[in-house]
Amino acid sequence: MNYADILPGVPYIDSPFFDEITVEKDFDAPTREIASSLRENGYAIIDFPDPDFAQKADRIRNDLSSNFDFGYWRENLWKNNQGLRIQDAWVSNEDVKSIAANQTIIDILSRVYGKKAFPFQSLNFPVGTQQHMHSDHAHFSSVPERFMCGVWVALEDVDEDNGTLEYWPKSHKIPSYINEHLGELSITNNSPIEHYKNYESLWKILMDKLNIKREILTIKKGQALIWASNLIHGGTLHKDPNRTRWSQVTHYFFDECVYYTPMLSDPIFGSVHYREPMDIVTGEVKENKYSEHFVSKDVISREKQMERILPSDFNGNDYLSKNPDVQKAGINPIKHYLMHGIKEGRKW
Repeated sequence: MNYADILPGVPYIDSPFFDEITVEKDFDAPTREIASSLRENGYAIIDFPDPDFAQKADRIRNDLSSNFDFGYWRENLWKNNQGLRIQDAWVSNEDVKSIAANQTIIDILSRVYGKKAFPFQSLNFPVGTQQHMHSDHAHFSSVPERFMCGVWVALEDVDEDNGTLEYWPKSHKIPSYINEHLGELSITNNSPIEHYKNYESLWKILMDKLNIKREILTIKKGQALIWASNLIHGGTLHKDPNRTRWSQVTHYFFDECVYYTPMLSDPIFGSVHYREPMDIVTGEVKENKYSEHFVSKDVISREKQMERILPSDFNGNDYLSKNPDVQKAGINPIKHYLMHGIKEGRKW
């Protein structure tokens, strides 16, 4: 029996046949240790596998420093628990790209998840993020779910004073709650992320309810944290604003999935915020694929067109109240407005 083929839509680390798969796929001891830690705790700590990492880290810090106004951050942002970042610096910085595209990391992730991993986004931080606890699953997700993960690597030593990571071990075992579980409908909000505060409240309540204790990551330059997409994590307070905390995050998806943003999607009403991620290694835009079938580009284009032409202050509830026939018919207000309401001159 080939255990890996029984549930191809479940990452190996989450499979009920995990033990059998590790034998079947002949995991070596280091790979099994990483896979077991991800399975049990939601994260794994490793030494970043690049003999030139120290030099690359120093060059990244030197090259990206001029992009940040540290004085402004200390005077205005730090006290409000805000950080600094550059997204997708890999486009112009070869060292950032080299870290994001590290082949050993890609091979490890591909082995323990059971699909080929590819990096699609990099984030570089010169200071602590001071970010609220969150699950990446709300922001980046896939169908089948959980085929996404992150790798955070320290570009300098990190301790409790210069803003380290915080995470809640084993929180990845909680179901991946999205709009439908929170009773939310993003398409009826004034802002598509208006309800995000409810996610943040839920994550905190869950950690308290389940008595899952926070841990913090004090780590040396060149060490890295791999975490599962739905591990609850965030950034601690950056206590000493005179110190930096350089780090890089790379987010990875896996081949042959659909990529989307759950908190901006209401699939039951046909509203899916599709992503078309680019593989940092190849420059290829990955196609969305569901059970070996590609999602039509017409479907994705239609969704993106809807997002572009919808008025920024459109409110689905207001539209339904002004158009009771639409409400009575139970039609998605956004789709009705875009397909019919504009041409009919409907009030909104």
